Amino acid sequence: MVRFAVLFGFAFMFFLLHYTGDIDKYINMKYAYLSISAIVMLTLLSLYEFIRGYLQDRAAEKRAEAAELAAREAATEAGSAAGAGTASAEALAAGAGRTDGHNALHVHRRRDHAHHDHGHAHDHAHAHDHAHAHGSGGAFDDHGHSHGGGSRVGRVFGYLILLFPVFTGIFLPVQTLDSSFVTAKGFSFPTLEDDVKNNPGYHQFLRPSTSMFYNQDDYNALKKKEIAEFASLPSIALGDDQYLKGLEAIYNAPNVFMGKTVEFDGFAYKGQQVDGNHFFVFRFGFIHCVADSGVFGMLVKFPPDSGLADDDWVHVKGTLSWEYYQPFKATIPVLNTTSWSRIDAPKDPYVYRNY
Repeated sequence: MVRFAVLFGFAFMFFLLHYTGDIDKYINMKYAYLSISAIVMLTLLSLYEFIRGYLQDRAAEKRAEAAELAAREAATEAGSAAGAGTASAEALAAGAGRTDGHNALHVHRRRDHAHHDHGHAHDHAHAHDHAHAHGSGGAFDDHGHSHGGGSRVGRVFGYLILLFPVFTGIFLPVQTLDSSFVTAKGFSFPTLEDDVKNNPGYHQFLRPSTSMFYNQDDYNALKKKEIAEFASLPSIALGDDQYLKGLEAIYNAPNVFMGKTVEFDGFAYKGQQVDGNHFFVFRFGFIHCVADSGVFGMLVKFPPDSGLADDDWVHVKGTLSWEYYQPFKATIPVLNTTSWSRIDAPKDPYVYRNY
């Protein structure tokens, strides 16, 4: 039944994530059908394991009952045979009525022989039972030690490893990512000319990229289409649905968007700025799932004495320009604010890539 517990535990964990709405903190909801399919498959597999385990237990009980019944019948037959043998010997001695020494000696020897056979049978049965108790089925050696202890410990350890994510997924709260994650991971930004395929980790900060999911020709066609789509807009509003898509277009062709008006929401992160007027404004985003998640946004220049702190949520609007950012040793797009305001953190702080 341990397999049933593991399978049902995973099914229940995924169901609970969907029921509470926390599933969107692990995957892009465009792919929610995959986790729903997993719930159905895991539930069916757990039911199969439950039925299989139940049938195996019932079969084991029936075998045990049959063995016990057979043992009782054998004991009854053995007792009847012993009683009949004793009665026959006594009848033979009493009915003969012979008093000569030869016949008396003959009967006496027969009784001695019967007694000897009975003792031999008793010793044999005792020895057989003793040997059976110490060597039954090969499960134990002469000292009663189990030969399967190591494999049993391994199975228990393996099941504990499988049950650990189930336990944490059900009982531990889901942590929303914030600026402390950026600090813990370290913050770096390669030059815009770097090839993402040769540096698959760099899309985790600032600049979203889906290039690793396409061949070069298909990605170039997609990039050209999205750049044209956003460049044709008089003002670019990066809402939740367009956030990652729009940022990727801007970072793929920053020259095209210089001087454009851009606005979006995000949380502030000071990072390694050389003055107090610059903050990164970020959103955590998923391209497919948490495995390719990252913190995406851009450097924003605020008015002096803005009083911002890490994790403050803001709405910013301004025009795009370039700045050389010394900590990165690179020239990057910067949003010069024309207006900004503090906002409450959204119910869903994450954004997702919509194709």
